[in-house]
Amino acid sequence: MLDISQILGFSLICLIMVVTPGPNMIYLISRSICQGQLAGFISLAGVACGFLFYMLCASLGLTKLVIAVPYAYDAIRIAGAVYLLWLAWQAIRPNALPLFQLKKLPKDSSLKLFLMGFLTNLLNPKIAVMYLSLLPQFLHPQQGNILLQSIQLGSLQVLISISVNSLIVISAGGIAVFLQKKPFWAQIQRWLMSTVLAGLAFRILFESKR
Repeated sequence: MLDISQILGFSLICLIMVVTPGPNMIYLISRSICQGQLAGFISLAGVACGFLFYMLCASLGLTKLVIAVPYAYDAIRIAGAVYLLWLAWQAIRPNALPLFQLKKLPKDSSLKLFLMGFLTNLLNPKIAVMYLSLLPQFLHPQQGNILLQSIQLGSLQVLISISVNSLIVISAGGIAVFLQKKPFWAQIQRWLMSTVLAGLAFRILFESKR
């Protein structure tokens, strides 16, 4: 069974990752503004299925395989840390692009909205980093079944991500307009996001394998 430190630690990381602007957030905001909240929620359903896909892969043996093969684990761990450092640099580099690069999207059918949400999440490097580089650090074989721990932590990540993304769909227009009109707060968000991402990267690099 999970202990409170696992739950709180992993929940905090999940929250940080989901509020960090990326493909999912940009797509959901753009879709909600261009086609309305219903389209945003249909797209979010596709995103949620992408989360479930990653969770099932991890729970059915991918994470156990990565932990069992030290060199594979180290390679994925380092690649994940490098990606997080790249995200941190992109947030604060000179002449950085806006955090929310909203796109004008054509109106699509419900099926296409769902599939695009699914593919956007499936191809999102942040989610791969979450499940391959971060999740294994919270699995403790001495605390019981690894499969059960993976399912529990994965379910927690899905719940947090869907909850936050639902709020993003509902308030999409307000978020975009606020950050465009308040560059000071956008700059604060950049530096805060960069600091947190860099901290996660160094944690991955320097924390020993479980």
